[in-house]
Amino acid sequence: MTTWTPDPARLDAFAGDPANGPQLLFFTGGSALDSTSRALKRFTHNSVHLVTPYDSGGSSAILRKAFSMPAIGDLRSRLMSLADERVTGHPEGVQLFAHRLSKGASAAQLRAELDCIIAGEHPLAAVVDAQTRDLICIQLEACREAMADDFDLRGASIGNLVLAGTYLRNAKNLDAAIAEFARHAQVLGEVHTVTNDNYHLVAQLDDGSRVIGEHLITSLDLAGRGAVIEQLSLSNSLDEWQPVQSVLPESRQRMIAAAELICFPPGSFYTSVLANLLPRGAGRAIATSAAPKVYVPSLGNDPEQWGISLTDAVRRLLAMLGDDCEPPVPVEHLLNYVVIDSVNGRYNGGIDIPALQALGVRVLDLPLVSAQSAPLADARLLSEALLSVGGLIKGSPADRAPKMTSPL
Repeated sequence: MTTWTPDPARLDAFAGDPANGPQLLFFTGGSALDSTSRALKRFTHNSVHLVTPYDSGGSSAILRKAFSMPAIGDLRSRLMSLADERVTGHPEGVQLFAHRLSKGASAAQLRAELDCIIAGEHPLAAVVDAQTRDLICIQLEACREAMADDFDLRGASIGNLVLAGTYLRNAKNLDAAIAEFARHAQVLGEVHTVTNDNYHLVAQLDDGSRVIGEHLITSLDLAGRGAVIEQLSLSNSLDEWQPVQSVLPESRQRMIAAAELICFPPGSFYTSVLANLLPRGAGRAIATSAAPKVYVPSLGNDPEQWGISLTDAVRRLLAMLGDDCEPPVPVEHLLNYVVIDSVNGRYNGGIDIPALQALGVRVLDLPLVSAQSAPLADARLLSEALLSVGGLIKGSPADRAPKMTSPL
């Protein structure tokens, strides 16, 4: 294990010209990386986020059922975290996108509030510049017109409804809808679903049971059942197990090939990280990339990792990547670094450095947890660490290895 200090000069250079910052690519989902994404905007406007389209709970589930579409809640959340909130951007539009309708109002009241926003008369809509407001309202109106009479608007995210309307107006082309939505929100980076398939997650437990649906997997009481998640797969149906295989689109393969760093970041281990690796071709694309590959394990308590140590998690990540490749695949083609905070971080099963190194990965030890963020990673510290690693392949060959200090 080696301690490592991020390079302040490199960070200052990125902060001085974020429009030309490094292209860091994340396999992610949920909201675990949202705060780090906001911190990244100071240094680079070129981060790429591949998020899962498999959420089957909340307002995403309602939209999926109504319009036969992939989940967009995580997509919208990450787009919002990367939106330009400066004066030169559209902060009022971002605030409107972030608004949620009441969970306690009647159906008539919710429809009336939505209609008020569409008309541009709602206080949050009225302050948006006229051109942006008109564009937003067009998308909302498309979603409103497509809603069935019994569509449940309780707790609905306006951003989700805008993105759904954009999806419908773009002939259900999600990539085109994302591009249009990103322009409205002045997104400083790229966000895409890893695939646009309307499939559902399936977890196979070591007790022989099978759980279908991301919302049910995330709510599993694994400790109470004394069970461990053994495997993930996909189903074409939420109601019954209909095994199906997804394929990583060529456009995502190109994004992976262009990345200057590939990161498996903190988040729910199965539903946010490994779920992104289910499409066939994901492991091969990662193995082919010459970019550094970094795993930043979740700190604190991840219920999905009950019964799985940090070393087990790395082993399972490597196995999932390798299973998609033609054997044998050297470990260094799949994963190079595991980044930990041995002083303030708390990990399932503790930190077994010899076991991690025996898997063929290098362990970088650096501060990730601050007093304010404990027990989770600090967004600034994590973003600075990743940017330092992400910039390693830029510059002279001497700059392409981490700046190490004394080994522990």
